[in-house]
Amino acid sequence: MSCEDYRQLITGYVDDELSVADRERLESHLRACDACRRELDELAAFKEHLTMIKFKEPSDAELERYWSRIYNRLERGLGWILFSLGAIVVLCWAAFEAIEEVIKDPGISLVLKVGVVSLIVGGVVLFVSIVRERLTIRKTDKYSREVER
Repeated sequence: MSCEDYRQLITGYVDDELSVADRERLESHLRACDACRRELDELAAFKEHLTMIKFKEPSDAELERYWSRIYNRLERGLGWILFSLGAIVVLCWAAFEAIEEVIKDPGISLVLKVGVVSLIVGGVVLFVSIVRERLTIRKTDKYSREVER
């Protein structure tokens, strides 16, 4: 194996994801190769620095102030609407393509074709129904805006 092959194992070594055989092979190579050993040391130091980073959670007052602004609420709502519409379009297109393939295949029996088409159409209808339900409930749920009371 070349150093390039061993370098691909170094990340797995640092994350403790290598098999016993790969670990032993890499450790043997590291004893003889300064460049790979330096790379391992740098990656291990980098991982240690990353584990020391802590993200500060915003306070409840900051979150309340953020969500009190109309733009932030509209932005989130618009994002979900666009995401849902995109998912619906993609699912409908995929369903249409799948149905077309099933119908065109002469090796599939009529009963199986009807079953597959029913499953696909039913799945798309259920998905759209759930998205509509969630959007409607979100607008009328009196508890969605009141976390504390």
